[in-house]
Amino acid sequence: MEKSIQLNSGESAPMFSALDQNGEIVTLEQYIGKKLVLYFYPRDNTPGCTAEACNLRDNYSQFLEKGYEVVGVSGDSQKSHKNFISKYKLPFKLISDVDKKLMKAYNAWGEKKLYGKSYMGVLRKTYIISKEGIIEKIIEKVKTKDHTTQIFEV
Repeated sequence: MEKSIQLNSGESAPMFSALDQNGEIVTLEQYIGKKLVLYFYPRDNTPGCTAEACNLRDNYSQFLEKGYEVVGVSGDSQKSHKNFISKYKLPFKLISDVDKKLMKAYNAWGEKKLYGKSYMGVLRKTYIISKEGIIEKIIEKVKTKDHTTQIFEV
């Protein structure tokens, strides 16, 4: 899971095993038979990330009705995720990817630019994964306040 490679729709999603906010193991295999929205975001409690998480929360019943599960991933600690979930009443799991293995496997870690300076960071992107574990869609230009609409346009 170390190396970052380009992923495309129609390919198998990389397998993973990581810890959620409660220290429980989350694997891709657990979601076989369900559609999965796996979204990568930079940090808990920042404006854009909060807007995105709350948009997904506010539409969570629609996701369930359509057979989707939602899982967020960032490099924040389990404790940070627990606090973020509690503060905003998020109904889905957040994976703590402090070693960036999952981000790298899903090509969500890379070069970013701010004020003309380059640095490495989390690339905000979302993967829609089929019941069979195949990538159906990759959203690379996430609209944080209207992300649900982007997802359902699959």
